[in-house]
Amino acid sequence: MELRLEFKKKKKLFGTLETEVHIEFTDGEERISLEGPTEEVEQAQAQIQEIIKDLMARMDFAEINIDQRFHRHLIGKNGANINRIKEQYKVSVRIPQDSERCGLVRIEGDPQGVQLARKELMDMAQRMENERTKDLIIEQKFHRTIIGQKGEKIREVRDKFPEVIIIFPDQQQKSDIVQLRGPKNEVEKCAKFLQKLIAELVESSFSISVPIHKQFHKNIIGKGGANIKKIREETSTKIDLPTENSNSEMIVITGKKSSCEAARDRILAIEKELANLKEAEVSIPAKLHNSLIGSKGSLVRSVMEECGGVHIHFPAEGSGLDKVTIRGPAEEVERARRQLLQLAEEKQVNNFSVELQAKPEYHKFLIGRGGANIRRVRDRTGARIIFPSPDEPEQDHITIMGKEEAVWLAQKELEMLIKNLDDVIEDSMIVEPRHHRHFVCRRGQVLRELAEEYGGVAVSFPRTGTHSDSITLKGPRECVDAAKKRIQEIVRDLESQVSVEVLIPQRYHRAIMGPKGCRIQQITREHEVQIKFPDRDESAAQEPAPQENGDTDLIPRKCDVITVTGRAEKCELARAALLALVPVTIDVEVSYDLHRYIIGQKGIGIRKMMEDYEVNIWVPQPEQQSDIIKITGQVESVERAKQGLLERVQELKAEQEDRALRSYKVSLTVESKYHPKIIGRKGAVISQIRKDYDVNVQFPDKGDEQQDVIVISGYERNANEAKAAIEQLVAALQEMVSEDIRLDRRVHARIIGARGKAIRKLMEEFKVDIRFPQPGSEDPNKVTVTGLPENVDNAIDHLLNLEEEYMLSVTETETLAAYMKPPSKTMGTGGNDEDNKALAKGFVVRDAPWNAQGNKAPDMSSAEEFPTFGSGIAPKQASAWGPKKC
Repeated sequence: MELRLEFKKKKKLFGTLETEVHIEFTDGEERISLEGPTEEVEQAQAQIQEIIKDLMARMDFAEINIDQRFHRHLIGKNGANINRIKEQYKVSVRIPQDSERCGLVRIEGDPQGVQLARKELMDMAQRMENERTKDLIIEQKFHRTIIGQKGEKIREVRDKFPEVIIIFPDQQQKSDIVQLRGPKNEVEKCAKFLQKLIAELVESSFSISVPIHKQFHKNIIGKGGANIKKIREETSTKIDLPTENSNSEMIVITGKKSSCEAARDRILAIEKELANLKEAEVSIPAKLHNSLIGSKGSLVRSVMEECGGVHIHFPAEGSGLDKVTIRGPAEEVERARRQLLQLAEEKQVNNFSVELQAKPEYHKFLIGRGGANIRRVRDRTGARIIFPSPDEPEQDHITIMGKEEAVWLAQKELEMLIKNLDDVIEDSMIVEPRHHRHFVCRRGQVLRELAEEYGGVAVSFPRTGTHSDSITLKGPRECVDAAKKRIQEIVRDLESQVSVEVLIPQRYHRAIMGPKGCRIQQITREHEVQIKFPDRDESAAQEPAPQENGDTDLIPRKCDVITVTGRAEKCELARAALLALVPVTIDVEVSYDLHRYIIGQKGIGIRKMMEDYEVNIWVPQPEQQSDIIKITGQVESVERAKQGLLERVQELKAEQEDRALRSYKVSLTVESKYHPKIIGRKGAVISQIRKDYDVNVQFPDKGDEQQDVIVISGYERNANEAKAAIEQLVAALQEMVSEDIRLDRRVHARIIGARGKAIRKLMEEFKVDIRFPQPGSEDPNKVTVTGLPENVDNAIDHLLNLEEEYMLSVTETETLAAYMKPPSKTMGTGGNDEDNKALAKGFVVRDAPWNAQGNKAPDMSSAEEFPTFGSGIAPKQASAWGPKKC
């Protein structure tokens, strides 16, 4: 026999069944087959039914309808989600197959487990229902900026929107699409945040190129980069200068347009102040221009180089113009002007030239640093010496031009210099190995300076590890001798240096270094010292509870010792500068009930303070109820942060006091039938009261015990004044009366006017409410006027006058219609006489009132609100009665 079950996996229930009957589970373990002697089978069946009965008493089930498109997410990859839920809550979960086209999910098991599993599945479905994917178009060039170095900036965005997944495309894809996925509201907020960020980046990508004389670049940079750093910080711009080897004079400024323009003005001001730039014109016959320019511009280039890099502009060939323009520093412009005039005179009087041969590698030594050597030759002889440009084929020819006597004198001096350069010697000197590093560090900067200053002399130090104290110098004898003397001076200076140990706990070393070591670099430059930090000891870092304010009792460890090397007085200054960078911690007492306001929503307040003051601020956990806030950082920063924190506390206390003052409440009793009238149409009246008196007015909710009590909260004076205003409004409402009059229904449409314009004007003029009967009313001539007694009387008199005036026109129209009335069987569509009369007048009265222009008149008998009478509170066309209550 077989027994059908409605649940799965019940083998364990029958594991202790005492019977010799063979039990087999079939059809996905939902069917049990029993095989054996009849009597035994019947006994086994009875036992199984008892087990099932007991089981069913302890089982529960639930069914929830979940959109089929979410089923695969409920199941998870390889069933991970659904298997976890089954195991965690000890339940059976059946999710219909895709082919069933059904969203019903069934859960069976222990009642508590069923409810927990049901809640989790519904929560998962709700999250998926609310989830949204949005693509943002962000130019790929901004992706790296948004992500930030090591992902720091995008982590801040993700912390701000933790429920949103932000996916950037791979750089190889060259895609501009950034995908956001998460809850709809959070995705939208994140999208707006990123769009605002992009707008700021776009705004900050404006670029300006400023041409500045190359000779002034070092002045714009300033000592240790001080000038350019200050301009960058104060204008929030990026400023790029060309490299020393570049021929470009352009300085590129990037940032917001206004900031770029400000930085440009600052740079131009520096140039103007340093250079006193001037532009001058000199008249030189056009026939001499080519000879003054020289082959490939060699002659004029030599003038520009000798005169501090001024710019000399000749007019276009064939223009016939004589004017040559010179631009540059005032003194150099004058020098260049004189030289050009002198050259022009020489060209006209006597133009003599010779050529010398000199190895190209000698040229820089002949010219000298900043053209000093060649300038001396020119000043003594009056001749002009022109060196070949890098693009000329013959690099070993030097041209001398001028008067014959001057040229011979210059040739003689240059030949002597060339001979000296040919007389290159090699010499050696002793320098202790401990000093070698000073000369070769920073990519051999000291050696480069020696070569530039002493005619390109080459200095060679022994390889590291050879322990040799001999160095080799190679170059012209005079240059070698001068370089040896300078090296000896440097060595004497190095031997006078000392090393000072500064004891600072290892945990502060990163803070002292600053971003990319900027603070240490500044101390090194300012005090001309070398600073060496010890290797980091991780085991030591995990030992000392932190001590505060200098760690005066610190036990010296190797990993805590920073070494400063340099002159004794400089080392002491650098030591003081390092100690000044050691963070200190102070306690600031702030009532713990203000802590959450200081922290701000999602920590934004405390993070801003830490960024503004460059400190770390520790606020105790709420459960500690401690009043102590700790501030850690450099001494000056900590003091500024403390002052800022105390100022914030004062602001919060002032806000608390203001909230207390604004919490004053006063109540008044007003019959609930007047509440809609006080509220006004679409809340216009009560909104005006709230605005005028800066108060909050609370009406009772449906079901409240006190349906007549209105509560006003705000400053005491404001609340009382608002109460008086409401009482005055109620008094006016209580004085109102309603009177019925009879107006011939044939004049109603004319009184109402097109789209109710005439009746609205009349109600505003008399400050009353006028209601006309509904279509099909028992008394179609009855009109109700409501308002203050005097206003009602005035309005009624006016309406009766209008009726009398309009009835004359109605009578004339009806008389004319009757005179021209055709036989009744052709009149209209078989309507009654009243309808035919109405057609003659131009409006129908069967279903609803229409005016003479064929437009439907407003329903003046509806439950529209009364206007405000004499209160002066409600805006124009607003009604004091408010919406009709059902």
